[in-house]
Amino acid sequence: MLFPAWPCAPRRAAFQMTALVLAGVSWCGTLRTGAHEPGDPAHARQKAFRAAAMTYGVPEDLLLAVSYLESRWDANRGVPSVTGGYGPMHITDARTALRGEPPPVPAGPALQRVDEAARLTGLPGERLIGDPDANVLGGAALLAAYQRELGRPPTSDPAAWYGAVARYAGTDAGPCFADEVFAVLRTGAARVTDDGQRVTLPPARELPRVPEQNGEGRTVECPRGVACEWLPAPYQRLPGGKYGNHDLADRPRDQGIDYIVIHDTEATYAQTLKLVADPAYVSWHYTIRSADGHIAQHVRTKDVAWHAGNWYVNARSIGIEHEGFLAKAGAWYTEAMYRSSARLVRYLAKRFDIPLDRAHILGHDNVPGTVPSAVAGMHVDPGPYWDWAHYFDLLGHPVRATGGRDAGLVTIRTDYARHRPRYTGCGGAGEDCPPHGSASVRLHTAPSRDAPLVRDIGRKPSGEATYDVYDHGARATTGQRFAVAERRGDWTAIWYLGRLAWFHNPAARPTAVNTEGFLVTPRRGLDEVPVYGRAYPEPGAYPGDVPVQDVTPLQYAFPRGQRYAVGRATRGEYYHSTTLDPGNHRVVRGRAVYFQIQFGHRIAFVKAADVRVLRSDAAAAR
Repeated sequence: MLFPAWPCAPRRAAFQMTALVLAGVSWCGTLRTGAHEPGDPAHARQKAFRAAAMTYGVPEDLLLAVSYLESRWDANRGVPSVTGGYGPMHITDARTALRGEPPPVPAGPALQRVDEAARLTGLPGERLIGDPDANVLGGAALLAAYQRELGRPPTSDPAAWYGAVARYAGTDAGPCFADEVFAVLRTGAARVTDDGQRVTLPPARELPRVPEQNGEGRTVECPRGVACEWLPAPYQRLPGGKYGNHDLADRPRDQGIDYIVIHDTEATYAQTLKLVADPAYVSWHYTIRSADGHIAQHVRTKDVAWHAGNWYVNARSIGIEHEGFLAKAGAWYTEAMYRSSARLVRYLAKRFDIPLDRAHILGHDNVPGTVPSAVAGMHVDPGPYWDWAHYFDLLGHPVRATGGRDAGLVTIRTDYARHRPRYTGCGGAGEDCPPHGSASVRLHTAPSRDAPLVRDIGRKPSGEATYDVYDHGARATTGQRFAVAERRGDWTAIWYLGRLAWFHNPAARPTAVNTEGFLVTPRRGLDEVPVYGRAYPEPGAYPGDVPVQDVTPLQYAFPRGQRYAVGRATRGEYYHSTTLDPGNHRVVRGRAVYFQIQFGHRIAFVKAADVRVLRSDAAAAR
């Protein structure tokens, strides 16, 4: 429902209206809140949107949609996003958030909107960024100001606010930001926020479609409806006979693309663009900006970027960097970036026939080391705060149960907003991180929170596993599938890194769902099965001019009686590319078959000759 500006009192100064709204009183008396009781604290955020919309003559549903795209209505505990935005309306305050660090986008008013919001509302900046209700009011004031500057009246028709919404993005990608806001208006949304607020945006019944701003006929490889530009990574000869920073190929004609790897930048957008422009650095295919979901493409999808730390995965994947930090002061990922990323991944998955599951859509932290010495140094982004459940909802493939009560597989699925396990190390070593939703469950050696954590011998050959946010050796994450070993009360045991691992999975608040699929277990006669970090061909497959690549087992194995979820089957393959001249590049294919398994937090490979394949329901019946 749309609400016009208040009709029952004369105009007042902005600061007088603000004071009344924040006090919970309308000009006409007690604030009217619709279906919910005025004193219901769980709907305070919904009331704040209604009051702000009425105060500044902004359509309430439009204000809700803008805020949803910025923050999904979350307060984020007063912590800024990576772009220096605060609160449900993502009002930016670079002075406070960045503390002298380089800005994430070129300097300009969009990074310091709190000053403009303070002028419009009469509220101090610290309240606008620290008080969610004041933040919503500031966002409404900004939208109303942009509408006036465009010479448009404060109409109740959301479609008439398109230009103001585009300006709210604060970047050159404003039209695409506005397109996404109107997409939210059409579909509607409802959720409980990170601080327990129930907010609802009903779908719009009659909202005209705004023409999308971009098409697929551009030089960049991006879907319609997103802002995308071509900022190429250099491909040139370097001193010492080296070259960088990627390899030319002809995918998918010469080799398939099986994976999309999700990274975070651990740097600002501006810093990230400088890195990808360095010919001596590594490369990736796309970078997505936090403020508005703007996409920059650097490497053609047909070519191989150097992004995952595993050459086998590099040769068969597309790498996407997201502006953000795994743990820096709890900085959060914007909804605009999540949605733009999901659009891109859906487009790429359809184009290259990549299944939308966690066996093919990997985090950088799921990519295995290639040899034992490489395991400890593998990256751990995007980490436990990336909301995989929400991401797969946006991809149109939500994580759901597919098996019965006694299924032989479980898929991790936490209630992200309410699941807040302890992590340390976001600030100083050993210091507790701020409470934050997480997609990961903790794994113990016994069904007790007091039991030690499972230890990953590849990451920590000695010593105990820790709660450090960068130590993922005892974690399983939403979307990952594991074979069930045992169930005991509120605890479930899975096979993990060659041993039993327990996680808390109470029926009242489950952290996993039962699923079906295929498993592998050692074939008869084998006491244990080695696992590998890459699926390379057998020695006899290599031609004389291509050096044979060793197939080296990792420091792990799993014994008879254990089972692991199968993600895909593949024949061994190696992309030989050691010179600048693509005419010398070769793809070597073998006959040996491998199964990809979810072995620990990372995937791994086993030789088909070493294992038997079982259906999960058959395994559960044993």
